[in-house]
Amino acid sequence: MGSTTRTGHDDTRQWSLLAAAALVALAARQAHAAAIDLDALQASLTTLDGVLQLGTIAACLFVSWAVVRLWRGAEVEADSIWFGARIVDGALFPVLAWCAVLAAAWALERYMRTPILDLAVPLLLGLAVLRGSVRVLRQAFPESRYLRIVERTFSWLVWFAAVLWLTGLLPRLLEAMDTVRWQMGGAEVSLRSLVEGGLSVLVVLLGMLWLSALVERRLLMGAVDNISVRKIAANATRAVLLLVGLLVALSAAGIPLGALGVLSGAVGVGIGFGLQKLASNYVSGFVILVERSLRIGDMVKVDNFEGHVTDIKTRYTVIRALNGRESIVPNELLVTSRVENASFADSKVLVSTAVQVEYGTDLDALLPQLAACIGATPRVLAAPAPVVLLSEFAADGLLLTMAFWIDDPENGQGNVRSAVNLAVLAHLRALGVRIPYPQREVRYLGIEGAAIVAPSPPPTAGPSGG
Repeated sequence: MGSTTRTGHDDTRQWSLLAAAALVALAARQAHAAAIDLDALQASLTTLDGVLQLGTIAACLFVSWAVVRLWRGAEVEADSIWFGARIVDGALFPVLAWCAVLAAAWALERYMRTPILDLAVPLLLGLAVLRGSVRVLRQAFPESRYLRIVERTFSWLVWFAAVLWLTGLLPRLLEAMDTVRWQMGGAEVSLRSLVEGGLSVLVVLLGMLWLSALVERRLLMGAVDNISVRKIAANATRAVLLLVGLLVALSAAGIPLGALGVLSGAVGVGIGFGLQKLASNYVSGFVILVERSLRIGDMVKVDNFEGHVTDIKTRYTVIRALNGRESIVPNELLVTSRVENASFADSKVLVSTAVQVEYGTDLDALLPQLAACIGATPRVLAAPAPVVLLSEFAADGLLLTMAFWIDDPENGQGNVRSAVNLAVLAHLRALGVRIPYPQREVRYLGIEGAAIVAPSPPPTAGPSGG
């Protein structure tokens, strides 16, 4: 309960801090929109003012690190967007450092020129944007193999924009992009509007991914029995937020939604003809989550692959076998084909094994003792009780079938069957009951041609004979 309360307080404080940072950014936009004077920057590095500015930056970084360290406390969350795993790799540290350096620049610009502080402000702002975006992407897509490529590409774009801003080339580039225009769906658009619209879409989508991650964490927190329902609610929430965010971003960028009518029609036709399987898998995923025919943790067998369900995505389901192999099963296969679910209504599974004893064994006394021996084996359930049955009069002895129940098939069946066999073998040895060897008659011709029958030697005490 304490951890849940702390998480709620952290979320509230983080959103408050984000709103405050946005207000500071709006207020500082006009004050630091000009390019950095590189000559003044180089000259200030050899003066006392430059040393003072460098010391101010170092102090701001240290104070920001200390505040984040005290705010985070001893608990470390590896996928935290604000705190990260090592404080400096989260978004909160560069945001606080940027605010501190910006405040210091406002305070010192009345008494001296502050080119070093003016340089640190956009650099820290770019670092904050980069850290926040990367952490959001890692939390939204933790298992994506392309995440590292996206992170590097985004980081290069951020620093390239920062260099253009510092050198004063950004306004000229924007003016040149504004001259490139063409018609799109009856409306005139420019290259600059498309780029700004793309940035707006990216910012809005990152915000929606962040919000959906918070919602998913809230929904899945403490879930035990209804985890499938909560997961479908989290997936549906993410899809709705991304759709709404995309529409809002396109409208804010000045791109008319009517211009996308032709594109949406083409996408609809593509889904209808070329993406039938993909759409079917997505629909099947929602059906599975709603019906709860498969749940995370169930022991299932699909297409001769047996294991327990570790994750249910909207397109596929992950099944992990006991030997560590994982199978990615399309959800359509789980809906349209036969699936053996050992945990759907009851997790109990019947396991059987067999043993032979020699003819003449007192089965009336032996069968109850073997059942009691099997019931004393770990993981074997007492109810339903184990049973031992005479299943066959075999050529070499009496075949006994031993059946027992377990309720944890995800831990394996071969190991518990081996434990039962070892316990039965030890009990038969203690009782002096023989496990017969195969008996055969060998016929061979003597010197005179007469058939001589050599009976097989009597069984001797062996590793399993007692």
